[in-house]
Amino acid sequence: MSKLTRAEVEHIARLARLSLTEAETAQFQEQLSAILEYAATLQQLNTEGVPPTASALPLHTVMRPDEPRPGLPPEDALANAPDVADDSFRVQPIF
Repeated sequence: MSKLTRAEVEHIARLARLSLTEAETAQFQEQLSAILEYAATLQQLNTEGVPPTASALPLHTVMRPDEPRPGLPPEDALANAPDVADDSFRVQPIF
């Protein structure tokens, strides 16, 4: 793959709603070109026999099973509330 042109970098910047200085345009031209060259290198790899996957790591959940259990008693849940009414948090009206 050939190096990105200045016009292509400016077009990409316009699509991303970015305003670039001359130095930034030159910097992004080099960086984006290097990224595309690396992607082209990866395209040449032989992946025959490699199944598609969303992750290289095995799937493992770190969540515990969802089991019902007793909640806090109302007096404990409301212990630090600034204002309480009838076992509920009292808040200022919105309207």
